[in-house]
Amino acid sequence: MLYQGGCHCGKIAFEVEGELTQVMECNCSLCSKRGYLLWFVPREQLRLSTPESNLATYLFNTKKIQHHFCPTRGCAPFGEASNKGVAMAAVNVRCLDGVELETLKVAKVDGRSR
Repeated sequence: MLYQGGCHCGKIAFEVEGELTQVMECNCSLCSKRGYLLWFVPREQLRLSTPESNLATYLFNTKKIQHHFCPTRGCAPFGEASNKGVAMAAVNVRCLDGVELETLKVAKVDGRSR
């Protein structure tokens, strides 16, 4: 399925394709404060509709994940990282249009203890 997403003001817009059935909820300080519900897909399944230069990026803790956010309103729609050499996108499903969050399976991850 193809999903449309982005930040609150529209400065960041993208589409992502895949089977959205489960999300990850991490309890680390960044994920919990931002309210992330993350869906991991291969990076090539996420296509920006706006210029990459519109993204601001925050590196946290191990600095392996590029947490992208809107510099205008602060909304954080996705991040990027590599998992065993495969480029991945971590999509914040709260930033996708038309997703019924209560229908998704939520896997809890203890990032606070890592």
